[in-house]
Amino acid sequence: MSQDKTKPDAKPKGGKTKKMLITSVGALVLLGAGGAGGVYAYDKMGGSDAKHEDPNRPKLVLREEGHEEGGHEGEEGKEAPPKVGTVAVTSDRIKIDSKKYEATYIPLEQSFTANLADGTGFVQVGLSLSTYFDGKVVGNVKRQMVPVRSAILLVLSEQQGAFLSSAQGKEALQRQLTASINGVLREKEGFGGIENVYFTNLVIQ
Repeated sequence: MSQDKTKPDAKPKGGKTKKMLITSVGALVLLGAGGAGGVYAYDKMGGSDAKHEDPNRPKLVLREEGHEEGGHEGEEGKEAPPKVGTVAVTSDRIKIDSKKYEATYIPLEQSFTANLADGTGFVQVGLSLSTYFDGKVVGNVKRQMVPVRSAILLVLSEQQGAFLSSAQGKEALQRQLTASINGVLREKEGFGGIENVYFTNLVIQ
């Protein structure tokens, strides 16, 4: 009687295939993570268009030691060359450290006269603007002088004589004028940059 010789059970081939599949998937995951990390690093270093810097956007002017702040006028009445900023910002609404950055004062040549809202008289003011940004803001103000002057006159014509005569009224007017001028510059130039408005003369009658 012949013995039935059966072959011993062969190891399933699926085990080896599964192992190779897991190894391949793991390698792909690692490659994907490495690629994503590379893209992130590329973006952080400014290699991506997502962090493209607008060359026309004003920059903050760092204050140099021993350098006095001044206006936009040069020696002997000549106009000083525009200041060049080096610190880029994402918004013109950020809080600025006045000890770290240099202010430029932009005098507005003609004074402004408007009737008061309560009919008690008129107000006449001379103004100078201040900015911590570079000469691009000065250029923007000059380029948009007509709408800037119109905005200033509108604000002045809304004032009440009694309130404007007080210190609080004058400070409130400074804030209103600053906001109004920045509004015009943001609309026309895409950037404000005016830090404050100062009175060079103020007459209420």
